[in-house]
Amino acid sequence: MFSGLIVLPWWGYVLITLALTHVTIASVTIYLHRHQAHLALDLHPVVSHFFRFWLWLTTGTVTKEWAAIHRKHHAKCETAEDPHSPQVLGIKKVLLEGAELYRKEAKNRETLEKYGRGTPDDWLERNLYAKHSMLGILLMLGIDVLLFGPIGITVWAVQMIWIPVTAAGIINGAGHYWGYRNFQPADSSTNIVPWGILIGGEELHNNHHAHIGSAKLSSKWYEFDIGWLYIRSLAALGLAKIRRVAPKVRLDTAKTACDLATLHAVMANRYEVMAKYAKSLKKTYREEIAELRLRMPGLGKVDLKRLKHWLHVDLNVLSEQDKLKFGLVMQTSHRLNIAYTLRQDLIAIWQRSTATKEQMVKDLEAWCHRAETSGIEALQKFSTNLRYYA
Repeated sequence: MFSGLIVLPWWGYVLITLALTHVTIASVTIYLHRHQAHLALDLHPVVSHFFRFWLWLTTGTVTKEWAAIHRKHHAKCETAEDPHSPQVLGIKKVLLEGAELYRKEAKNRETLEKYGRGTPDDWLERNLYAKHSMLGILLMLGIDVLLFGPIGITVWAVQMIWIPVTAAGIINGAGHYWGYRNFQPADSSTNIVPWGILIGGEELHNNHHAHIGSAKLSSKWYEFDIGWLYIRSLAALGLAKIRRVAPKVRLDTAKTACDLATLHAVMANRYEVMAKYAKSLKKTYREEIAELRLRMPGLGKVDLKRLKHWLHVDLNVLSEQDKLKFGLVMQTSHRLNIAYTLRQDLIAIWQRSTATKEQMVKDLEAWCHRAETSGIEALQKFSTNLRYYA
């Protein structure tokens, strides 16, 4: 019986399967995601084409389709037009049917034309990779069987389900549902775990949504992005050029007033600023909610638990009934009202597209003055620290 050109012990087949799927994961995160969809780095043509060829063999992915769908996800995040939002479609559907949602959106010509610009459009793409996407998958099956014999069918099957499960299901689903958040973008993105290894660094999804154009997905000292390790290695060999990474906060403790540098730093790090705002007021919120349990027993435990979430979102995302409850809370709790109002006013500063930079600096300075005279110690400390941004 034909056993294949390569004979391995059982654990050898496990290791080779993991290695092959990891190359696919690296191809997705480095080539499709960071290079093509977000232009965060440039790749040498040889490296770029290797990734494109490998993805054709192992996934049948068309670069234009993947990049367009992902760009649309960011542009329409967690709205009815988001191709794969668990907030809209439900976590179960995105986890279990992520690949189907991708294929459905790939048929939308408007999505491809609007969001797929700048992706490969050479002879190979038009006549092989895009035109015969299934051919690569069948060729991979033949290669696996030739190399490993009948067990190669199992190796191939794992290769075929790896991306639909990890990228289409876990990242698009769990990455907007479970985990922790370093930043406060206007969506529900989360970091699934701080060690981005199995899915190439894509586990750090909240970091990515905060700094979409960054080639590096890790942010905290304890986070690890293996995709970034590969990119740095390629750059050291002259095979990649890093274009953008997330800005780092620099503090100047000698500053006592907001200036243009403060404004630029706050805007560049606005999602981290809002995360620090939420963290600094955590104790204040907890104390006020405990008071509300006594003053407003009619709200109930469920509504008070939801209140913690409402304090970190825009009112427009709440239902009319929830808006009424939230308004009642704001009338009852002066400190929560101040904290929430100042939060929204801070966000509004960098959202005023018609304001001059000089006016925005004045607005930021006025905001700091309001925070420091609010009578809430946590806001006073936060404002002082905000002035240090440089």
